[in-house]
Amino acid sequence: MKQVKTLLLGLLAGLLLVLGSAGAQEARSNSIESLNVVQQGAVLSVRLGFREPLKALPPAFSVAKPARIAFDFVNTTNGLGKSSLPFNEGDLRSANVVQTDERTRVVLNLNRAMTHDATIDGNSLVISLVPSALPEGAKPVEHFARAQPYEVANTIRDIGFRRGKDGEGRISVDLTDPNAGIDIRQQGSTLIVDFVKVTVPENLRKRLDVTDFGTPVLTVNTTQKGANARMTITPRGLWEHNAYQSDNQFVIEVKPVVEDPNKLVQGTRRGYQGEKLSLNFQNVDVRRLLQVIGEFTGMNMVVSDSVGGSITLILKDVPWDQALDIILQQKGLDMRKNGNVIMIAPREEIATKEKLDFEARMQIGDLEPLQTESFQMNYIKAEAVQKLLVDPKQTLLSKRGSALLDERSNMMFVKDTPSRLDDVRAMIALVDVPVRQVMIEARIVEAEDTFSKDLGVRLGWRQQIPGGATAIGGPNTAISGNLATEALVNLPAAPSTGNAGTMTFTFFNSALTRILTTEISALEADGRGKVISSPRVMTANSVEAIIEQGVEIPYQQATSSGATSVSFRKANLSLKVKPKITPDGKIVMELDVNKDTPDRTLITGAGVAINTKHVKTEVLVDNGGTVVIGGIYVEETGYSTQRIPFFGDLPYIGFLFKNRATSERKTELLVFITPRILAENLSVR
Repeated sequence: MKQVKTLLLGLLAGLLLVLGSAGAQEARSNSIESLNVVQQGAVLSVRLGFREPLKALPPAFSVAKPARIAFDFVNTTNGLGKSSLPFNEGDLRSANVVQTDERTRVVLNLNRAMTHDATIDGNSLVISLVPSALPEGAKPVEHFARAQPYEVANTIRDIGFRRGKDGEGRISVDLTDPNAGIDIRQQGSTLIVDFVKVTVPENLRKRLDVTDFGTPVLTVNTTQKGANARMTITPRGLWEHNAYQSDNQFVIEVKPVVEDPNKLVQGTRRGYQGEKLSLNFQNVDVRRLLQVIGEFTGMNMVVSDSVGGSITLILKDVPWDQALDIILQQKGLDMRKNGNVIMIAPREEIATKEKLDFEARMQIGDLEPLQTESFQMNYIKAEAVQKLLVDPKQTLLSKRGSALLDERSNMMFVKDTPSRLDDVRAMIALVDVPVRQVMIEARIVEAEDTFSKDLGVRLGWRQQIPGGATAIGGPNTAISGNLATEALVNLPAAPSTGNAGTMTFTFFNSALTRILTTEISALEADGRGKVISSPRVMTANSVEAIIEQGVEIPYQQATSSGATSVSFRKANLSLKVKPKITPDGKIVMELDVNKDTPDRTLITGAGVAINTKHVKTEVLVDNGGTVVIGGIYVEETGYSTQRIPFFGDLPYIGFLFKNRATSERKTELLVFITPRILAENLSVR
């Protein structure tokens, strides 16, 4: 009986062992037995042979750089006996077969991005690979300008380098013809610019070391490559570029990129910029999906224990940062980036953690020991910085901080926590800088054009009679001997601009007893004049400046006691200006221009009259540009006629009894303003 019981226990144990082996075999019932590659025209066929037919297509995903396509087979082992298989067949370089406890992953390493189509054929999985129309995620050549079909002799005349206002490196290339073809591409860590069918002179075929300019660009190397000119730009750090062309000058700018810890992909361009990938997962664990993205993007991910659940995702050719953003939004997650490590957790968890961190920092600030640091001001008054620090509306100091200044040495002593001292140090570095200077030149032009015409007549008659003479007219005018004529008409030209010319006609008989004298006087004057005043003044940005020149005219003024005192009144040429440089390099000016001249013709007992010309305005001008801020145009025309009644209206001879005067006067005032920013531009020529 005992032997039978022992036999039954042995049979039961053997049965359990067999069942366990069968269960293990059932759990891992399939394996990859073969992997063959065949190139058929433009299609590359990869055939995976399995021990058992597949029940469904495996999940797959692809990345563009490096070009890979991966397939995951659950409950499958690697029966090939190798984990790496080189092929070099078409665009397939090799295949990696990696086995884990749960699955086996087959990764196809390609020379370029390809699209795939998978089908199940019996015990095999056939994967058809076709080249993509454009390499996914590749950086294609940027054709800035296309070469013209006709042949034009084009040469680089000059190459310049300068530092921009935002720290960018600006390379300018002067071409003899603006229609040159220009291709730009990024090759590794360098930037290649090819000028198609352009010749580089020998003196420009050199390497420029521009490290001292403090831009992302280290060197600029220009060479001749066959019929093309090639410029190799070597930057450092994080950077991006843009290019533009104006007539014959081509400019390429290399800008520094400040790393943003909250952005997955650095750069100033908007939108998603990550390498494109394709994902095809059904009901996959979120944690596992995040692991897959981290493996193929090279980013380190720390996933919170509270992240869970599954997701079905079918994405094709989308940037990986967009795919990650979609996953986070669908599952109510958020992320924080620190260097190349991404921390992922639910939004509430991250918000709670940041709140606790902030409260902890506040408590540490109240208990942190104080330190004292001295700051020497170079270009700004320490008193002005102290007002910024202790302003109760926006103070930079903590509740325990203080700021003392020494006006003699222009130093400031700040006592506060180390973190607040760092903020103060950064603020002083921004405000304690040299103020940019502006030269303002004004040209006040006064132009005058005058014209006058005067015409007059004097007419006299004298008759000699026995025993005397009969005369008609006024004052005598000697003619000859003791004879005289009397003015019958006395309307000569009397111009204000000078002496008139005269022409006299005398008619008499042979006995000189009757004499008729006619005198015609006329003057025509034409004058032009121009007065140019050019005051100049230089001042700092946002600082008002005044320059004036003139005289002070004395005049008598009655006092309250009845006595008189001498006072003075200014007659000056003055320029008052307050410039402000805008961030884009233009200048906003508040202008007050005054041009006074004393009028000596209008002198009264109270003093001398003053002619005033005054312009006050605010304008926006380009650096070095000229603007007309005011203009006054005056035209005066006068006509006058003096004549003897009745006789002056007679036809034909009426002009002998008239005096006519015509005058025209034109004056114009123009005020030109030209501002210039005085700054040293760094350049290599």
